[in-house]
Amino acid sequence: MLHDKIPDQRGIIDRRRVAADLDRAMMQDGSAPGQDPGAEHRQAGVEVLRKALREGRQEIGRRLEAEPSAGHKSAAAQAFLVDQLIRIIYDHLTMRLDPEAKDAGPEQLAIMAVGGYGRGEMAPRSDVDLAFLTAEQRSVQAAPLVEAMLYYLWDLGLKIGHSSRSLDEMIALARQDLTIRTALLEGRFVWGSRELFDHAQKRFWKEVVSGSERAFVEQKLEEREQRHRRMGDSRYVVEPNVKEGKGGLRDLHTLYWIGKYVHKVRHSADLVEAGLLTRSEYRSFRRAEDFFWAVRCHLHTMTDRAEDRLTFDVQPEIAARMNFADRPGKSAVERFMQYYFLQAKRVGSLTGVFLAQLEEQFTRSRTARLVSRITTRRRIVSGFVIADGRITVPSEDFFRQDPVRLIEIFAVANREGVDIHPDSLRIAGRDAGLITGKLRRDQRANALFLDLLSSRDNPEAALRRMNEAGVLGRIMPEFGRVVAQMQFDMYHHYTVDEHTIRAIGRLASIEHGDLAEVHPLSTRIMPRLRHRRVLFVAVLLHDIAKGRGGDHSVLGAEIAATVGPRLGLDEEETELASWLVRRHLLMSSTAFKRDLSDPKTISDFVAEVQSLERLRQLLVLTVVDIGAVGPGVWNSWKGQLLSDLFTAAEEQLRLGYMAKGRNQVIKGRKAAVGRLLDRDSELVRTVGATMTAAYWIAESEDVIAHNLRQIADTGQTPLSVVCRYSPDRGGTLVMVVTPDHPGLFSRIAGGIHLAGGDIIDARIYTNRDGLAVDNFLVQDPLGRPMTEQDQIDRLTRAISDSLADRLRLAPQLAARPLSHARSAAFDVQPRITFDNDASNRFTVIEVNARDRPALLYHLASVMSQANLLINSAHITHYGERAADTFYVTDLLGGKITLPDRIEKLRQQLLDAAGEAEWKNSETQTQAPATVADGH
Repeated sequence: MLHDKIPDQRGIIDRRRVAADLDRAMMQDGSAPGQDPGAEHRQAGVEVLRKALREGRQEIGRRLEAEPSAGHKSAAAQAFLVDQLIRIIYDHLTMRLDPEAKDAGPEQLAIMAVGGYGRGEMAPRSDVDLAFLTAEQRSVQAAPLVEAMLYYLWDLGLKIGHSSRSLDEMIALARQDLTIRTALLEGRFVWGSRELFDHAQKRFWKEVVSGSERAFVEQKLEEREQRHRRMGDSRYVVEPNVKEGKGGLRDLHTLYWIGKYVHKVRHSADLVEAGLLTRSEYRSFRRAEDFFWAVRCHLHTMTDRAEDRLTFDVQPEIAARMNFADRPGKSAVERFMQYYFLQAKRVGSLTGVFLAQLEEQFTRSRTARLVSRITTRRRIVSGFVIADGRITVPSEDFFRQDPVRLIEIFAVANREGVDIHPDSLRIAGRDAGLITGKLRRDQRANALFLDLLSSRDNPEAALRRMNEAGVLGRIMPEFGRVVAQMQFDMYHHYTVDEHTIRAIGRLASIEHGDLAEVHPLSTRIMPRLRHRRVLFVAVLLHDIAKGRGGDHSVLGAEIAATVGPRLGLDEEETELASWLVRRHLLMSSTAFKRDLSDPKTISDFVAEVQSLERLRQLLVLTVVDIGAVGPGVWNSWKGQLLSDLFTAAEEQLRLGYMAKGRNQVIKGRKAAVGRLLDRDSELVRTVGATMTAAYWIAESEDVIAHNLRQIADTGQTPLSVVCRYSPDRGGTLVMVVTPDHPGLFSRIAGGIHLAGGDIIDARIYTNRDGLAVDNFLVQDPLGRPMTEQDQIDRLTRAISDSLADRLRLAPQLAARPLSHARSAAFDVQPRITFDNDASNRFTVIEVNARDRPALLYHLASVMSQANLLINSAHITHYGERAADTFYVTDLLGGKITLPDRIEKLRQQLLDAAGEAEWKNSETQTQAPATVADGH
């Protein structure tokens, strides 16, 4: 945006007035014209300029507040403000250093704005990138002027990126360095010698740009790919970088840079005349750019720093600033972020069409084209033209002749293993509106889509292309409602549509055997599914009802019941797809929140599942759903829990009742443990006899072997703590054996938290000799195993000190930082549920609350003081939320059934999980437990 389009420029800064104020301040300071005031006398002038900068920013801020989406205006105003300050400083110093220089000008010096500042666009805290250009090397007259200017700019608190070079040096370096060349590409005259600047521009275009267009495009494309990989390689990450992220401002700038370099365009609007964008696409370009600049300006203003990452803690405030409001089923912040991702998606479409054409034009060598012509023949498939590895449409009205072709082009491209030509994608996007209700009911169109969705080739890539082109949301309007929709939490890393497409890709990879090492059970199961395509439909629809208000599983099942027949599923397939969507969280919830050694857990799960086909389908759906949430969410421990649940449920479905096989399982496990113990195998018969059947069912052979050795050693030592990294579980095993005593579980948990560990699973036992046998799986706060020896030593020492009462747990734990620093941005209301039906022996207490250090410790302390025995604890994290489940009894081994006691305990747990209790705990001391609850 040119400065002459900025309204009421003097309302931002009045250059003449500020210059006069500056002169008066310096004269009062006592320094005469022609005398360098020096650092000690510069302060008076700096205060004048600082006041002008502050007032200018405040005015720009007021204008942004009044027009919160006017990103271009705000960015241009910021650049204008800096321009004026630089001009004032230059004129002032020129006169003070040499009164005659005002007319003659210093030895030729041109001040150029480069980079983003050169475009005339700046966020409030952006760097000010300047190039000081002289006609000759080692300019005697320019050097002190440049130095004095920089001191003024630094004193103003501006972050300056600068270079001072002669014209010859600038040309030589620009030839060698892509970054310098890109910065100079956007060079803009600010002040000084206009003649020198114009001469430099002519030499730059003639000596640097001419003949290097192809190389520049190749380098910018490679730079772009590297940047995307660095930023997560997805435009749908839920904490995007507005400037550098995929689909953000830098992608738009790349289009402009390439257009300017190749076609010498002066403004982004000239991309239309250059034939690189249509007028409609250019309007989309400007709309997205305006929005992103507005977001970036709000970000800088709010944080008072050069912050370009749209983190969770700032998203709600920016949504409010930009006038987004709550709607049924969607909060203001979710609506704001959905609009953000829709703009990023549009940028992706523009970038794909624009850059693919240039890649075709510039990046393919003559040799490659020659080989392509020789080896690739032109062929026609279903009316589409395939040549040079790309599918194209033969005419502009090809889709209008038969709109079903809008789906068919993606199906053919997927089947033939070719790309879609960018021109054809552009036409498909333009004609996507031809997909109406009539076409959605078309049998051939739905058959093509179902075949594509359940393809054995690469359905993920095909669906992503459809989504980018806007075709997927048209043929599946139910899916269109979740396009670019984010979930405002720290668990989900991607938007709903991106998560879904990634899940389908993961499903295809499992079927191909590519993930056999990570998902061995699912890989073995896939070929045994009777209704393979139903699973693909269920994955597509499992989150389809998010953002509608209500339970998305229930609403999604209703949608699946409608969509199934439309896609061509028969009655049995539709019923299965609907059930899978309705119950897609059942298996993970059972595996991660329930005690799998409790027979009722398995029997309740089997009663819901009812068939082997459903069980197999549900397992694979659960695996791909979790795996597509984001990096690091899936781990081998989750895989093990799901596998254990699947195996137990499959056995019960086959045998009719799981208990029939329990004795055989225990017998087999004892034999396996005996083999691991080798010469100590006698411990299975002696020490193992003190352990309950539930212990033998729940624990794995390697853990049992360690525990038995620990129990055998307790005759010599009252405490045994063993910590070891378990790669198969994705965490560190902490195994504690010690005589049972009051508050034991909470103290162990407190020690682990003080050592920097997060407990993700806890299994708690007391054997027949009164020994507590507690096994924990621990990770660090970032979800990684603790593998370093100093971490292991710290864990061991903290647990031992905690049990020996050498630590004041409550105040020390309260001083630890939050596991997730940005979790305060989320409103997580604690919720406590009591379930006396989930187990025949235990009351199951589930606590949902904001995750924070030692939450488990506080909850366990409350239960200890309430005279409860904890049999097992199951810890699950969903970003900022923790879901901790406890299997408990009273001191006599009975369930907690009295309503008054349940209500009192509920309130105590709510206090422990809530903010007030947590903040007050810093002043508390460790209260000694008085009951012999063991745990």
